[in-house]
Amino acid sequence: MTDENRAADLWREAAPRVLARLVRGYGSARFDLCEDAVQEALLDAHRQWPSGSPDDPLGWLTATARRRFVDRVRSDARRRDREERAARLHPPVHPEAAERDDSLLVLQLCCHPELPRAGRVALTLRAVAGLTTAQIAGVYQLPERTIAQRITRAKRALAATGRALPRPEHAAERLTSVLDVLYLMFTEAHHTTGGAPPRDADLAAEAIRLARSLRDSVPDSAEVAGLLALMLLTEARQPARIGPGGALRPLDEQDRSLWDRALIAEGTALVERVVAGAEPGPYLLQACIAALHAEAPDTDRTDWEEILVLYRLLESVTGHANPTITLNRIVAQAMVHGDAAGLAALDELAARSPGLPRLEAVRAHLLERSGRGEEAVAAYRRAIADAVGLAEQRHLRSRLRRLAPGDG
Repeated sequence: MTDENRAADLWREAAPRVLARLVRGYGSARFDLCEDAVQEALLDAHRQWPSGSPDDPLGWLTATARRRFVDRVRSDARRRDREERAARLHPPVHPEAAERDDSLLVLQLCCHPELPRAGRVALTLRAVAGLTTAQIAGVYQLPERTIAQRITRAKRALAATGRALPRPEHAAERLTSVLDVLYLMFTEAHHTTGGAPPRDADLAAEAIRLARSLRDSVPDSAEVAGLLALMLLTEARQPARIGPGGALRPLDEQDRSLWDRALIAEGTALVERVVAGAEPGPYLLQACIAALHAEAPDTDRTDWEEILVLYRLLESVTGHANPTITLNRIVAQAMVHGDAAGLAALDELAARSPGLPRLEAVRAHLLERSGRGEEAVAAYRRAIADAVGLAEQRHLRSRLRRLAPGDG
């Protein structure tokens, strides 16, 4: 790993902790100023740490961010009456506070129930995950300007609440929002909207770390356990997901000997520990599906009937609101009832959700399996045009070339 990469890892880990310290000292009403101060401190670090970080990088960033915050307050004439009070607010960081998972506290703060859901997610992806506005826009498939406006409105709404950082023991109060954000963080890590590299390993590790911390804070939640298990089981397959040429390898083409068996054992044990008697939530159900895939020796010996049952239950729990879940259910349906049944279900889904990502890729695969080569070629071309990630595009082009050599 290069010095530049090590510095980037350090900044990503330190930024939410420094932000938490500023918000703890100055209040969430000044969240916007606190975040700006942290970003300026990171820029200072980028300029001043070319040959290595100081002995206490977190302390250096915190002190620098506090100076930047005070400078901003002093430069605003309308806040001059608060200047001395703000400048004096340099609360010492007690040892017990330093041991807290400040990233999780900032995540909970950003998931304040008075913020609209879209604003909570966008603000957290920015403040905790460190994603750029462009990356968040890619996650949502929306213009950057729209996401920037969401983040700005969320900051203003958060400031208006005037709330301090939530306490760790109150993690359950905002659980649904926190789980949704962690899931989006992990999804973006494995399907980066930037396309290259195809996976953000640091972001995936941070999402798993936060999920572990949340599990410690809310040990009785089956959904928290389900999300953590889902992440672990998905991460276990990562070594086999990308081929030497950078092409995505779908599940049925992966070398399962490359899967991380330790992560699979941990994720599966977590599912088995909480599933009995638990109310079926979306993350626990997805973890159960991932566990069935992880335990199968190959695609043909996968328990597709049980997976189909779980996907139907998942659709019921989510109110059929997520067309991607329906798309995955259709794949399982085709494995159980045949490609013709899957293609018919795809036509129904396409009518309800035109332009759904991966729909044409699934259609092309089922058409190819059915021996309908010309239709499959056309579907692969549409799928390539729709694909965002380079790894997925390379995979689809390789599939297309098998049917139409020289194409793709």
